[in-house]
Amino acid sequence: MAKINPKLILELIESGMSRRQICSSRHVSPHTVSEVKQIAEKNNITTKDIKNMSEDDVYRMFFPDRNQLEDMYEQPDYEYVHGELKKTGVTLKLLWQEYQDKCASLTKIPMGYTKYCRGYNKFVISNSLTNHLEHKPGIAVQVDWSGPTMEYLNPENLEPVKAYLFVATLPYSQYSYVEACRDMKQDSWLRCHIHMYEYFKGVPIKTVCDNLKTGVVKHPKEGEIVLNEAYEALGNHYMTAIMPTGVRKPKQKASVEGTVGKVATAIIAALRDHTFYSLEQLQIAILSKLEEFNKRPFQKRDASRWEVFQEEKKFLNPLPDVPYEIATWVYRRKVNLNCHVVYEKNNYSCPYQYVGSEADLKVTDKTVEIFVKGNRVATHQKFAEGIEYRYSTHPQDMPDQFQQPEWDDARIRNWAYKIGPNCGECIDRIFAGVKIKEQGYNPSLSLLRLSKKYSESRLESACKLALMQIRSPRYHHLNAILAANQDILAEQLQNKPKQNNTQGYIRGSAYYGGNEND
Repeated sequence: MAKINPKLILELIESGMSRRQICSSRHVSPHTVSEVKQIAEKNNITTKDIKNMSEDDVYRMFFPDRNQLEDMYEQPDYEYVHGELKKTGVTLKLLWQEYQDKCASLTKIPMGYTKYCRGYNKFVISNSLTNHLEHKPGIAVQVDWSGPTMEYLNPENLEPVKAYLFVATLPYSQYSYVEACRDMKQDSWLRCHIHMYEYFKGVPIKTVCDNLKTGVVKHPKEGEIVLNEAYEALGNHYMTAIMPTGVRKPKQKASVEGTVGKVATAIIAALRDHTFYSLEQLQIAILSKLEEFNKRPFQKRDASRWEVFQEEKKFLNPLPDVPYEIATWVYRRKVNLNCHVVYEKNNYSCPYQYVGSEADLKVTDKTVEIFVKGNRVATHQKFAEGIEYRYSTHPQDMPDQFQQPEWDDARIRNWAYKIGPNCGECIDRIFAGVKIKEQGYNPSLSLLRLSKKYSESRLESACKLALMQIRSPRYHHLNAILAANQDILAEQLQNKPKQNNTQGYIRGSAYYGGNEND
């Protein structure tokens, strides 16, 4: 977890940014922003007071007790580490494991592998040393987006669609991986990493990336690097240290920069006269040319990238048992009276005990997981893209006759028939159209609440009018009638003495469905 930066948060607060804006842009929790603001107000601290202080000093000022936690780890001897890495067969992971053993014998607390790697990298940079890791097998993979792009045709309209290229290379062997993507968003970036590790059949100790927004939230000249939360989670899953290059230091990623140009020649140029009708077709062709690229002999070495990789892959760490699962979090969704949570216009059931609570959703390509107060309470298969207004309902999530929620179908029907027989008929038809009665709660209550806005008598009249035109009237039908005063007009016409050639002004059924074509 990244250390809080109260200096930056206070600057943003005083600049006029809202708490929500700060949380969104700096990836911090609302509690953190509120805490910094309260401490600053309590102690009369302003940005002028801390302008010339370092971030660490400001952190100690705001959180003196927590600072002890930052110093609780046993500090590695990076000078010793640097010297040991010169020796054949010695890796940073081996030295970290030895460091852990030493801490255990001294009853000290060791830092995690990622923090250990970052500490060594910082030691090398601050002392202007040569990083001995760069020329060792299995140490690093370097990743980036290629500047040059490719195209494929949309099969429906034959319009060209741009494809962006993800490029990765292992500096030791120069063995490379390339993948075409529809965009350069976070999910594509993460998915390419998953496929890259699978292509290499192993994971290097470090994954070196550029300072792009899909991977790095903040990379200051001094202070701790803040990674995108999902990107850092991917690194933890694969036990690889995510290491952004130094700001304005492209030499730290020279291998991948050079490979981008070579791939552009080897793959893009070679496929320039080919036409592809899907991204999948394009990727198959790229992998074919990529194999040729990797097996082509070096100009100045007596081997190919593939041959050198056969030596390097022995030093890669094994893949985890299951691949990383890309997930999107959706926060603070209310559990409705029908015991369902809505996501992308579909409904997913949640145990009835949580009706009225706020739930967080973890959404992957295949599943929707529902969490309440950090605990997972339900898991569903995600509806396919394009499907709307469906229900995924676990029977055990629904209350039985001894565990009724605040509202049930009997109470809803009772309210409807007190308003009038036509209103009751509308509610009956709503319940007749759902597979599980709880699915009718929300549409029924939405309809009945119109009586509070317009009166019970007007709602009853609107229901009568709607039933003449619509099989199962819903809220939007009745709201349209009431908003346009069609119920009042209908009653006036009914009470008016009949005359010859009198024309009615009652709207057709299309109007109540929301179409303004009358």
